[in-house]
Amino acid sequence: MRIPLQLFTSTDRPGRSKRAHVTCQYKCGEACWHDPGNTSDNEYFRDILRASASRRTVLRSSAGAAVAIGATSLLAACGADDTSDSAVASSSAVDDTPPPGMNFATVAPNTEDAVVIPEGYRQEVVIAWGDPVLPGAPAFDFNRQTPEAQAMQFGYNNDFAGLIPVDGVSGHYYLVCNQEYTTEEFMFTGYQSGEPTEEQARISMAAHGITVVEVSTETGTGAVTTIVGPRNRRITATTPMRLTGPAAGTDFVKTSADPTGETVLGTFANCAGGITPWGTMLSGEENFDGYFSNASAVTDATAAERLERYSFDDDSDYHQWGRFDPRFDLAQEPNEANRFGYVVEVDPHDPNSTPIKHSALGRLKHEGATIHVMSSGPDEGTVVAYTGDDERFEYIYKFVSSRKMKTGVSATARAHNMGILDEGTLYVASFTGDNPDAVDGSGELPEGESFAGTGTWHPLLTVNADGSARSHVDGMTPEEVAVFTRLAADQAGATKMDRPEDIETNPRTGKVYCALTNNDERGTDGEAPADEANPRNENKNGQVIEITDNHTGTDLTWNLLLVCGDPAAADTYYGGYDKTKVSAISCPDNVAFDPHGNLWISTDGNALDSNDGLFAIALDGAQRGQTKQFLTVPEGAETCGPIIGSDRVMVCVQHPGELDDHSADNPASHWPDGGDTQPRPAVVAVWRDGGTPIGV
Repeated sequence: MRIPLQLFTSTDRPGRSKRAHVTCQYKCGEACWHDPGNTSDNEYFRDILRASASRRTVLRSSAGAAVAIGATSLLAACGADDTSDSAVASSSAVDDTPPPGMNFATVAPNTEDAVVIPEGYRQEVVIAWGDPVLPGAPAFDFNRQTPEAQAMQFGYNNDFAGLIPVDGVSGHYYLVCNQEYTTEEFMFTGYQSGEPTEEQARISMAAHGITVVEVSTETGTGAVTTIVGPRNRRITATTPMRLTGPAAGTDFVKTSADPTGETVLGTFANCAGGITPWGTMLSGEENFDGYFSNASAVTDATAAERLERYSFDDDSDYHQWGRFDPRFDLAQEPNEANRFGYVVEVDPHDPNSTPIKHSALGRLKHEGATIHVMSSGPDEGTVVAYTGDDERFEYIYKFVSSRKMKTGVSATARAHNMGILDEGTLYVASFTGDNPDAVDGSGELPEGESFAGTGTWHPLLTVNADGSARSHVDGMTPEEVAVFTRLAADQAGATKMDRPEDIETNPRTGKVYCALTNNDERGTDGEAPADEANPRNENKNGQVIEITDNHTGTDLTWNLLLVCGDPAAADTYYGGYDKTKVSAISCPDNVAFDPHGNLWISTDGNALDSNDGLFAIALDGAQRGQTKQFLTVPEGAETCGPIIGSDRVMVCVQHPGELDDHSADNPASHWPDGGDTQPRPAVVAVWRDGGTPIGV
């Protein structure tokens, strides 16, 4: 059941993300405004009475008066909190000395139409929507867009970004970047919602996908310069790709255009990703359901149930590509939807290579995929891939490869390694708390305790070196597990999580960190109640889980590093650190690590009178939980794809100015070009004056 969004605003509906309605429409098909797709009745889906909680009024701090450190009355991002201020931690012994990598002036909350950075730092736009990528690409002209030009230019709404060294060329890298989705109302003046012209639809298709662009770096600064040349590439919604693993060649993925079920055209809804040690990019296809029309026309009961489990809905398709390409019309091509929702691997070293969709990692709304390689012992060289399914009440997965990594950057080593994610075992996680009786949905820590426990990885699918596969789920074939992975995970009894977003392994400690953005349906009538890993009913602000994993095994331990939101609220936790001395963080999205081992988190949906931002969090010792805001992005924008290095920090600024009641005819932002220009999503580099290391 869809909630009629037009009746509500973020003020009317405290607890919803500040993300604009128009963003929800085009980015995720209003996923957070209809019933969750996961209706499984496993042990984590038990009936309890909805906990009643007293509501209190929280005054929002003005952007001009708010401060990030010592904030004790900030409205928690993604919604107001209804807990007492009495739980604010206070300790005269707290160590507020920033650890290496976090020694920068904290950026205060603000609503500027700018990227705001610490004093003593510089910034520069590296590349923006429409900038030339391929040789011969025209300069961007907002009023003269064509599909042919867009296919040669930087795409729209950049999300994940990564840098991969160019073999044999010092200081040069491939900047790889997802182009997650398009918001046509902000791309074209006079746009009629739901009624694109064919040219507008094909521009949109060309603006999706992945960009590979060579960049050079400057010695002594953090500046990054793009190079329009033969190493560059645009991958769009029509680029041929090879499907591998158990799904390939099955009846589930065969279409009239591809009767073999092995070649898929395009990738879209590419959210986060990862860089592999063998020099390739992994890109996660996330909200792919929002690109298909006529789900209700699929009358086969089993097929319709599978579509519903993946949240397909007649009202979710705001792009309307099916008006001009029948493969996006489920009434004509019901299997086309099964060809999306995979982890895509791209080899940037060969611009003519065919991207691979790895079905052995399962089909779900992949936020991304990141790699951990075992460095010692009998498992040395074994590769583990972690991925989250980014929707309410979905799961955390890992894939343990049975093919060990070859070192080196040769073409032979890379060819071997690009098969690593086709052989091994796919698992899904369940989490058990140490103090389940203490969880009441309020999010308040038990007296003298913390939210922590153990967990188990449940095997779903094993793929052998010869391509044969075995299902570990009763009643499901290997092919069904690979294509309908959510249904397999339901049966395995996985723990329903609060929107598993980006997952990264700390390169220093091997611990795994997952951002859980929010879930305001948690504990509501008929939905899964709070548990220790997801301790708040109507969770508005999200949390970050820290996992100590037996990477190649099936056991783990865990704790919550952050329970995000207003530091003054009793239901927030900042690693045990004094909450009067932290920057308020809410709705964590992407995570990354700096060279010192600090965790950096970008946010999506800040409901303060402030823009989204990028935060650094200390993980060790007396400073554990110290949280500092490094930058903010323009109003209406989301902070994505952080790359954290010694020389520079890079972020993707996604959908700047994307606010309700605005459009290309009435822009809310003029970033990054200023004046009366249209806003453009872009990648930004930030570095310290004088070229000295970041945060030292």
